[in-house]
Amino acid sequence: MHSLSFSNLEPVIGLPAWLSAASKVDTMALVVVAVFVVLIMLMRLVLPRSGAIAWVTAKETLLQPLFLILTLVGLFGLFIFPFLPYHTLGEDVKIVVSQGLTLVKLACVFLAIWTASTSIADEIEGKTALMILAKPVGRQKFVFGKYLGVMVAVTALFLILGIFFLNTVSYKLVYDARESAKDLPTAVECWQYVRGIVPGLFLAYFETIVLTAISIAISTRLPLLPNLTICLTIYVLGHIVPMIVATDAVVNMPIIGFFASLVCAFLPILDHFNMETAIAMNRSVGWEYIVNAGIYSVLFAGVAMMLSLLLFEDRDLA
Repeated sequence: MHSLSFSNLEPVIGLPAWLSAASKVDTMALVVVAVFVVLIMLMRLVLPRSGAIAWVTAKETLLQPLFLILTLVGLFGLFIFPFLPYHTLGEDVKIVVSQGLTLVKLACVFLAIWTASTSIADEIEGKTALMILAKPVGRQKFVFGKYLGVMVAVTALFLILGIFFLNTVSYKLVYDARESAKDLPTAVECWQYVRGIVPGLFLAYFETIVLTAISIAISTRLPLLPNLTICLTIYVLGHIVPMIVATDAVVNMPIIGFFASLVCAFLPILDHFNMETAIAMNRSVGWEYIVNAGIYSVLFAGVAMMLSLLLFEDRDLA
């Protein structure tokens, strides 16, 4: 009867492959976090007034209970996804990736909408914004600073959930192989699969940038509940309407096609940031597409910020 040691236990549970891929994910995450911190420092130096407003907004958001709740709920959901049975005949990891990306994105979008409403709409109603603008701070710098502050907090949540999400996907590959009595994936295979998901996180983040800018614009005029309703409607239409335009329903029902094209002309086409099709067909998303999607998100966010400045310019704060 042979003894069971750690040396022959590790290959059974597949820890070396999972931990090796996780270590690479964590190394990559440290680099991203370092860049994030440097960008915050540059923001404070280059934009002293807007940067100060952004820093205060970000700190208030990070310290509020909602940030902790969304972080814990997101981490719990990402932790439990790999262990749920999906009955997809060996394709469970695709469901985990799709659900994980959606959970990370929705948590960040909800935080952005909530923070935009509490930091802009509530401050306008409570006359706090009037006190800030009484100082040598213009309305443009106020709105821009709020947007930067919300994005700092959203980015922090995105990094926390995104890093944990990549590690859970790495473990899911090992878990499925062990449950189906297949050969355990190597560290290289785990890392290659996880690396292919990183573009999906970029796309989810770009979508968050767009929806945050829209939420900021709405917050200059409306409180939380209408803001949440409008952003949710835009989120649904931005994903569904492009699919309607691409179907044969446009040919058979030209009226529907006309209104769908009209919606696509004014609302963001959020389906550009969707990775579910690529996941289902085992296709990788090229970095050229990521760059184009990033440019689209920045341009649309810029338009939304211009709209927010126009809406806030003549807003009566007294």
